[in-house]
Order: sequence, then structure tokens, then C-alpha cells
Amino acid sequence: MKLEDELNPVIIIIFHILVGLYTLLTFIPSCLFSMFSSSDQIHYGSEQDRAKRTKARSVSGKPEGPYRAVSATTGLQTTVQPGVDTLDKMLAYAAQKFPNSDFLGTREVICEEDEKQSNGKVFKKVILGQYRWLSYQKTLSAARQFGSGLLALGQKPKTNIAIFCETRAQWMIAAQACFMYNFPLVTLYSTLGGPAIAHGLKEAEVSFIITSRELLETRLKAILIEVPRLQHIIVVDDSPTSWPGFPRGITVHNMAAVQKLGERPENASCERLQPLPSDIAVIMYTSGSTGAPKGVMISHRNILAGITGMVERIPKLSEEDTYIGYLPLAHVLELSAEMVCVSNGCRIGYSSPQTLVDQSTKIKKGSKGDMSVLRPTLMAAVPEIMDRIYKNVMGKVEDMSFFQRTLFTLAYSYKLDQLSKGNSTALCDRLVFRKVRSLLGGRVRVLLSGGAPLSADTQRFMNVCFCCPVGQGYGLTETCGAGTVSEMWDYSTGRVGAPLVCCEIKLRDWLEAGYRSTDKPHPRGEILIGGPNVTMGYYKTDPRMQEDFVVDENGQRWFCTGDIGEFHTDGCLKIIDRKKDLVKLQAGEYVSLGKVEAMLKNCPLIDNICAYANSDETYVIGFAVPNQKHFQALAEQHGVRGSFIELCNNQTMEELVLKVLTEAALAAQLERFEIPRKIRLSPDPWTPETGLVTDAFKLKRKELKSHYKDDIERMYGGK
Repeated sequence: MKLEDELNPVIIIIFHILVGLYTLLTFIPSCLFSMFSSSDQIHYGSEQDRAKRTKARSVSGKPEGPYRAVSATTGLQTTVQPGVDTLDKMLAYAAQKFPNSDFLGTREVICEEDEKQSNGKVFKKVILGQYRWLSYQKTLSAARQFGSGLLALGQKPKTNIAIFCETRAQWMIAAQACFMYNFPLVTLYSTLGGPAIAHGLKEAEVSFIITSRELLETRLKAILIEVPRLQHIIVVDDSPTSWPGFPRGITVHNMAAVQKLGERPENASCERLQPLPSDIAVIMYTSGSTGAPKGVMISHRNILAGITGMVERIPKLSEEDTYIGYLPLAHVLELSAEMVCVSNGCRIGYSSPQTLVDQSTKIKKGSKGDMSVLRPTLMAAVPEIMDRIYKNVMGKVEDMSFFQRTLFTLAYSYKLDQLSKGNSTALCDRLVFRKVRSLLGGRVRVLLSGGAPLSADTQRFMNVCFCCPVGQGYGLTETCGAGTVSEMWDYSTGRVGAPLVCCEIKLRDWLEAGYRSTDKPHPRGEILIGGPNVTMGYYKTDPRMQEDFVVDENGQRWFCTGDIGEFHTDGCLKIIDRKKDLVKLQAGEYVSLGKVEAMLKNCPLIDNICAYANSDETYVIGFAVPNQKHFQALAEQHGVRGSFIELCNNQTMEELVLKVLTEAALAAQLERFEIPRKIRLSPDPWTPETGLVTDAFKLKRKELKSHYKDDIERMYGGK
């Protein structure tokens, strides 16, 4: 018998004795604390009890809805503070209430170094210092100066201005200036390709654009000839101060110089045209998972309504909170999250995916990532990033000693059980999960997930290891990112929560796929979101392309999402399908590609997967990016040799991966016809830079189909 087999029962017994003693010793103090705690503290009970608590109900009494949050007792809510009905008023309110509080934080760059890798590649590494902060009052002044400077240069109210820049403090200052001076802000992702950038700039007819030095030199400069209306480029970096080599008619300015221009008495005294709630605040170009990006017109009222709904779901927001901003501000999730912070006086410390944690690609070994220095209390993430964290930590768990791994597994199982009962686990949190929690700085109290469905395994992992609730949400650019967010005390998985207080949701039958609001036990159908957060439509788009926006007999706007959902008895929504992801096979079976991908992404062997099916074929195929560590271990186990690229092109490895995925699919209870029969392995990860996924890491099916065109023909036998 192995020593591990002898130790295992002993470790389990010791663990349960320690936990039992701890529970016994803390039982009386916890009861006393409950008795004498403040009256506003709520004890939510077990997971079963929480599931019974009603979060939303159908206001019509019919199964199709509309469903409204039980907390929306006085109708749909549109403002966080009375009288604050435009975004410029929100910043003015925050600057008045929290004038000297820290607002926007940027880490000081101490030095940059080129680090040569063993394969000859050179990576740029940075050593960063502490965060430097701008207060709310100074940010208000900086925004006012910048807006006044733009006005002096010739930017007109109600005339579009574009921002094409990475997430940083200057982005927010520029946006606040545009809100203040009623310049509709056209947002473009910093990872968009040249044709998409040119399309957005030409369609919006901008003559001013705000950008960074890097993006100007690497992306924007090459397409200037395609945008003849462009006259002024404002660079947010301080240096250089002169910009030669640009086409005639285009002037490049530094942001600091524009602010100084706005400080001049003759410009500072100019009267500004204040925006109305119905005025356009943002024209947000979507990342375009299908076709060319579309500009979504978002009014001041829309954004304020959306963040009002989000604020209600995040408990005890205050100036004591610190949010880490690293997702693209051109995405509605990040912009809404940061505006939530503005409404409550929170700090926003800026970061990037390349400097986020100690192990990030640009952080020099031995120095600290932004999470470790900032130690945020609030964080938003897309499921792709959470899945990476989950796989990374679980990979490290596998490398632990037997004793450490057993202790971790026992603590994990114990805490899961205690969470389901509504109990805290201070001992486990301190002894076992403290090191994992420190990866995010050690203070995160709320994690907000959006952009795509979050797997149950990843959500449970974040709940347990990071010792904080994960608020899973659902919304679209067309609804200002607002739709639903789960209550922070609701630890159920696979659901996105109840409608926010700013909107309501109803279901529409989709008979073609067999979804009806009369379905038992849960009503099902296409999700329609209605309320003041529903945006104004698509910019300069054919009316026929606006058919997803409808107005009912009461004048309320609704957006038809194309997503299929079901409402549970407590009023929580679950996303179960998507119209555009549904493919009918030759034999008549419907396959939800998104559902297949969601199930298979939980497999540790792969980092990403795209399912594909032709309607004139009888089976599903797939493209997958393997997890290098697990993939090479599988190859070694079966005696297959070669580099990572060679292994990805090896037919034997394709068959081995397919076997593992088939087992995972059957375990997830997928039907046989839903399981990919053939697969293509990709050694290159899918990133926004490759153009195969959006900035929110959603699959671009059209681009993936084109990229793997030859492989599709091969896997379908040359058809």
C-alpha cells in the first residue's frame, strides 16, 4: 500500500477534528454577534432558503411577463441622485460631495527594459511604482479645461468627436469633458483593425479624435488618408510636443496643450451648452461579432438609468471602495462600471491585462502587478479572464505536494458545503485561501461578471477561493449593459439574476425552435428588455436594421435581444440559447453552438473552442486552442513527440483530444448529435489582436469560419 493511501484517511480525520473544534468554539460568539448586530444586517440563510425568496415577479400575472424586480416598488428607476439627470451633473455632484477624495489613479512608470527570451523573442518589461491620484475636484477642473480647449479649437456642441484610446485616466477625463460640453462621444475599441476604424470615423463624420501616441503611430496614421474630414488629433501623452510628417490639413495636439488653451480667460469664460437628458452622450461602436461594427446611440438618460439599476445591486458602495479599471472603456460593461464608481465617490485605479497581476506579461519578474499594489475592493471581469484565473490556480493545485493538495481539496469541499448552508468559514479563508485571494490583492469584496455566461465551476471557484460573491449579470450595448444582475447573496450558478430596477423583461415565443412562455416548469422564449436604459437605436442605419427596437402602446422602448431565456419561480433569469447560434442539421436536429462551447470550455485540456456546423451536414465539428500544459502532458502520456505546433498538427493528437472532449460532453449530458466529431487544433491563442474574438472575448464566427476555411472542407470530407 502506498504511503499516500495510508495518510489520506488520517488527514481527513485531523481536518474534520480541527474544523469541528473551530466550529464549536466560534458557535457561541457568532450567535451573540447575531443577537447584538445592527438591525439593518440581513441573514439570508441557506442556499435553499435564498432560492425560495422572490426576486422578481410578472407584473401582468402572465408567464411571458413582463417581469420586474420586487425592489422596484415605485416603478422603473432612472436616477441615482435626485436632480442628477445628465452625466455632467453626476461628476459635479461627486466633486461637490467628495472634493478631495481620490478619484483617478495611474501607476508611475519607473523604467522599461527589453527582456530576451530563450527562443530569441524580445519582450518589453516594466517596473512600476505607486499610484498617483487625481481628486474629484481636480478631475472636474481638468475636464472643464479640456472641454473649453476643444471648444476653442472649433469642436461644436452636438457634433461628434471620437476617442480611440486604451483604458486610462485620460480616457475618463476626455469623456467627462465631452459630457460636460455636449460633444457626442464616438467610442472605438483600441484593438479594431484599420477598415473598422475608418468605417466608424467616416460614418460619424468626425473632425476631432482623441488617441494615444502608440495607437496614432501604429494604427491611426496608416488610415488618415481614408478619413478626409479629420482635422485635429489630440494625443493624451505628454510627449513629444511636436508631430511632423502628417498630411496637410491635420494638426496634432497634446492633451495638456489643449487644457492650457481652455484655461485662458477668454476661453474659460465661454458659456457652454449644457446637455439635456435626451441628448446623445455616446455613440458606441460594438466590437462586431458579426459583420461591420454598428454605432449604438446612447443618451445621458439611458446611461444614468443603467447605472441606477447596477448601483442597487452592489451593497454598501462608498468612497472607501477602490475599483480596478482594465477592461476596454469603449465597452459598455467597463464604462458603466466606472460611472457607477463616480456616482458613489469610489476610487478608480487604472491597469491593463499586461500589468494586472504579478505574473502578467509586461511585469518584470520579482516586481508587483497592479492588483498587488492597488488592492481593489471592486472588480469587473469577462468570463474568459475568470476562466483563465481558474485554470491557472487549479494547475498550481495539481503541482502541490500530496498533503497540500489534499488540504486544499478538503477545505474547498468543506467551504462549498458551508456556503450552501449560509455559514462563513473564517478559518479556511485565513489558512487555506488567503494566498489565492492575494492574487487579486486580498481585499476584493465584489466581483461582477458580464459579457458572456460564466461556467458554474468557475463561479463556484471564485466564490470559494477569493472569498467574495460573484454578481453574474446580463445586458447588451443596446441596453447600456443593464438587464439583470444577481443579488450578491445569491450563490446559485447558471443564472444571471432578476431584472434591475431600471428595466423589465418579457419573453416572446420562438415557435421554430419550440420555446414558449407556456412551457413547464419554466416559461421560455426570446428575451425582450424594456425601460429607460434601452438605447436610441443604431447610428445612420437603414430602418429595416432597427427592427430589434420596438415601442409598445405605452410608449416604452424594448430591445429584442435574440437570446433565449427561462424564468425560474423566484424571478431569476437563465440564458439557455441564442437564435444566431442555432443551426439545424441535415437530419432536422437543432444544435446550439454556444451551449456546446460553454459545456466543453470547462475541460482543462482546452483554453478555447468554437463549434461549427453546416446545415447540409449531419454532424458538428470544432476548432480548439489546447491548454499547452495539459496538452503536452497528454502527448507525453501516449508517447507522441514534437513541438507544441507540431503536436497541434498531429492527427493522433486530434483523435486523443477528441476522445477527451467526447467524454466531457457526455458527462455534461450533451446529446450525441451535439458533440463535435472532428476537430482542428490551433497552437495560436485567439485574442482581440488576431481578429478572431471581440474585445470582450466573444467568438467572431464569421472570421473564424474564414480563418479555418480549408480545415472545414477537410473535416467535412472536401464538400
